[in-house]
Amino acid sequence: MTVTAAELIVLVDDDGTPIGTMPKPLVHHGETPLHRAFSAYLFDDAGRLLVTRRARDKQTFPGMWTNTVCGHPGPDEDDGAAIARRASFELGLQVADLRPALPGYRYRAEFRGVVENEVCPVYLGRFTGEPAPDPGEVGEWELLDWAAFRRRQEGEGGDAWSPWCREQARLIEQAGLVPSS
Repeated sequence: MTVTAAELIVLVDDDGTPIGTMPKPLVHHGETPLHRAFSAYLFDDAGRLLVTRRARDKQTFPGMWTNTVCGHPGPDEDDGAAIARRASFELGLQVADLRPALPGYRYRAEFRGVVENEVCPVYLGRFTGEPAPDPGEVGEWELLDWAAFRRRQEGEGGDAWSPWCREQARLIEQAGLVPSS
């Protein structure tokens, strides 16, 4: 019998300094502790953004559209390695040309009693390969140019898009980092 180690989430203080770890299944609830995360916006060679719809059975923000990939770096794992790991696991993709966009991003959001509370640097990059999503992680995906992505976000209200993705997209635009097609 093979025993799999639980994914450990890195807990941090208000300055983003690691203060411990906790198994992932114990982290997200109504009083989620502050922890490390990342968000990545990955584009194809034509400049289209890969957006994903979270699987409907995910614990946090199920069924919402969001950026390409989000996740948590493990203890002693840098963000780039974590993004590559999650992009491969969730979508069967490789990551290239990764660069920080919003390195100091932090947010707190709640949906159906589950809270996200994260120090969550945001990255832009490119993906290679053809998306082959893990259905336990990703329900749907689409390739959109930035303008179409933002029109969809602004046009679909309520719970269609994750709150972090809406806010990050506005901040990416404000910082002048919108990739050209």
